[in-house]
Amino acid sequence: MKKLLFVLLLLSSSAFAECSDIYQHQFKTLQGDTINLCDYQNKPILIVNTASKCGFTPQFEALESLYKQHQSNLLIIGFPSNDFNQELKSDKEIGDFCKKTYQVNFPMVTKTSVVGPAANPLYKKLTQATHQAPMWNFYKYLILPEGKKIYAFSSDVSPDSPELMDKLKPYLKIKQ
Repeated sequence: MKKLLFVLLLLSSSAFAECSDIYQHQFKTLQGDTINLCDYQNKPILIVNTASKCGFTPQFEALESLYKQHQSNLLIIGFPSNDFNQELKSDKEIGDFCKKTYQVNFPMVTKTSVVGPAANPLYKKLTQATHQAPMWNFYKYLILPEGKKIYAFSSDVSPDSPELMDKLKPYLKIKQ
């Protein structure tokens, strides 16, 4: 039994080591699943820090629409955060709000910090890679396949904006 556990640990750590540093993160979702970013390194990933009580909260509609249209070629992950004092208290409240108000089906991870010393490790790496930390809720990071390029977009850039979509189109099989 110990030998089997060792082999399983070895296999999982070697699979983890095969993906680049930016992908070596796992997150628990509000939906109860685990997301291993290494499993998605061959597609673009749009990462958004969210808040339920923000002026930008209606961007959930565009995020969900983009996810519905392109989920086979794009991963969108929401990172609820109270760093800007506009998020609900519990993961359950956040999940219920997102589902009931915006019918969110894209993965939303458990509430986390995205700025400063308490920021989760992925956000620290995104900030380091782009030299831009989230300045408000609904700040977006786009990681292109294989981590070749990482873009940061401010909160006022809508998920379906030409600025963001121009970076995504080649990977979504959309005619330009």
